[in-house]
Amino acid sequence: MNKYILGIESSCDDTSAAVLRGNVILSNIIANQSVHKAYGGVVPELASRAHQQNIIPVIDQAIRQAKISKKDVSAVAFTRGPGLLGSLLVGTSFAKAFALSQNIPLIEVDHLEAHILAHFIDNANNSKSPDFPFLCLTVSGGHTQIVKVSSYTQMEVIGQTIDDAAGEAFDKVAKIMGLSYPGGPVIDKLASEGNPQAFSFPMTDMSELNYSFSGLKTSVLYFLRDQLKKDKDFIDKNKADIASSVQYTIIKILMKKLKKAAKQTGIKEIAIAGGVSANSGLRQAITQTAEELNWNTYIPKFQYTTDNAAMIAIAGYFKYQDKIFASQSIAPYSRSGAKKR
Repeated sequence: MNKYILGIESSCDDTSAAVLRGNVILSNIIANQSVHKAYGGVVPELASRAHQQNIIPVIDQAIRQAKISKKDVSAVAFTRGPGLLGSLLVGTSFAKAFALSQNIPLIEVDHLEAHILAHFIDNANNSKSPDFPFLCLTVSGGHTQIVKVSSYTQMEVIGQTIDDAAGEAFDKVAKIMGLSYPGGPVIDKLASEGNPQAFSFPMTDMSELNYSFSGLKTSVLYFLRDQLKKDKDFIDKNKADIASSVQYTIIKILMKKLKKAAKQTGIKEIAIAGGVSANSGLRQAITQTAEELNWNTYIPKFQYTTDNAAMIAIAGYFKYQDKIFASQSIAPYSRSGAKKR
C-alpha cells in the first residue's frame, strides 16, 4: 500500500511527528522538553504549553523531510491515550484540524499498543519482526504490562503493575540518590560499573502475572536513610553498586513474570517495548533467557524505544488497512481503563 500516513505523538513531554509510506518510515522528528529537568520530573502544564509551541514546526519538518506535501497525506494518526491529558489535547486537536482541512481519515492510536507495533517498522526492508501470537513486555516510566499479541489490532493485557511502573521505580530511586533527571539512563550507566549483588533488596511477588514496584522503592529509601545515618557520604561512595543492585532486582522481577507468562501460554515469540526496553541490563537478560529457554526474542531499535511518532504512524497504517477510523467527536483519555470506543 503506497499511502502516506502522518503520525502525531504528544502523550507526555516529547512532541513528535512522522511520515510513513507503507510500513517504511520516511521521517521521525522529535522535539524534547528540557524545561522539566529543573523540577526532577515532568510538569504537566509546562508540557502542554511546550507542545503548543512545538507541534506546527515539528509536523512541518516531518513533511518536508519526507519530501512530500500535506496534500499527499492519506490519513493522520494520533496518540489518543494514555498520557497527560493536557498534552494529549494538543495532539488530538491538531490531528482533527489537519484531517478536516485535508478531508482525510482520522485514526486514533493507543500509546501502549503503538510501542508494541514499533517492532513492525521497516519490515519491508527485511528487518526482523515477531510472528503472531507473541508476548510483549511493555515497560516505560508510566506503564509495565505483559501483553499477548494475536494480531496487529488484537491485544490482551495478561499482567500489569498494580502500582508503580518499573521505569518510575528507576527514576524515583535515581532522585533519592540525587542523580539527574531522567534517572533511568543514569542508573543504567552506573549499573555497568557496579556489583549487582552488592546490596540485597526484596523481590515482590504479586498474584498471577502482575507486578508491584512501590515496595522496592520504599525499601531503597529506608536502606539509604539508615546507611546515611552511619556515613553521610554513603551514596557517593557506593553509587555504582547501589544502581547495579537496584537494576538487578527490577530486571529479575520483570523476567520472573515474563518467564511465567511464556510457560503458561506456551508462546516462545517474546518481545520487549517501551522506554525501559533501552536498558542494557534488560536487553542482556532477555537475550540470555532466550538462549536458556529457546525463545525467539525481539528487541526494538533504540530510536523506537522512547515516545516517538513513528510507532503511532505504523499503528495507524494497520488500522488504515482495516478502515478503522475515528470521528471528529473523539476525545483523548489519560488512563487505559478510561478508554472508550
